[in-house]
Amino acid sequence: MNIHEVEHLIGLSKKSIRYYEEHGLLKPKRNQENDYRIYQEEDIKKLKVIKFLRELDVPIHDLKLLNDGVLSLQECMKDRIHKIEAEENKFVKVKEMCLEIQNSTDTFKEFDVPKYFQSMNTLNKEGFTLRSTHVNKAKKIRGAILSSLIFGSFFLFLIGVISYFQFTESDKIPWLIYFFIMGIFGFPVIGIVYNLIIRIREIQGGEEDEASKY
Repeated sequence: MNIHEVEHLIGLSKKSIRYYEEHGLLKPKRNQENDYRIYQEEDIKKLKVIKFLRELDVPIHDLKLLNDGVLSLQECMKDRIHKIEAEENKFVKVKEMCLEIQNSTDTFKEFDVPKYFQSMNTLNKEGFTLRSTHVNKAKKIRGAILSSLIFGSFFLFLIGVISYFQFTESDKIPWLIYFFIMGIFGFPVIGIVYNLIIRIREIQGGEEDEASKY
């Protein structure tokens, strides 16, 4: 199975799969004829395990220890439970803070921020936040499309101008040369479209969200 098939089967981007390979979590065999990666059933199974554990927020460092047999799965889960319980305690503190504010008589204009600032600042320093850190995927896709249009519009303009004169003027350039020029300007357009498709797939697949947990 090649990397494109694995990408669609498991739902991981090619960059993520190669990232795991770079960190020694995966070692697919190579096709002797073209040196392409060949993923076997064992690789697929390991990638599924890796993806699931990443959903549990198991860090790459721990995955490497698990893969090397230095850390057991039970020890890993014990550590995750400890960290989850620590997060739960932080949520309890925030909830208590919200309840205290709710039961107070403070207004928006008279809100006593310093009273709660130290507690929230401590939580923030520990990496805790209730704000969403994920950028809207639709916004990223629009940005990718816009940048592709900007880069591709120049080549499309040239193709349009040359084609207009080729089909409307009596004094035409030789068709062989015309198609050669179309190929020169068309190749970058195809590359831009291909990269745009790959980029959209990566955004929809949550590559940035996954990378943020590395």
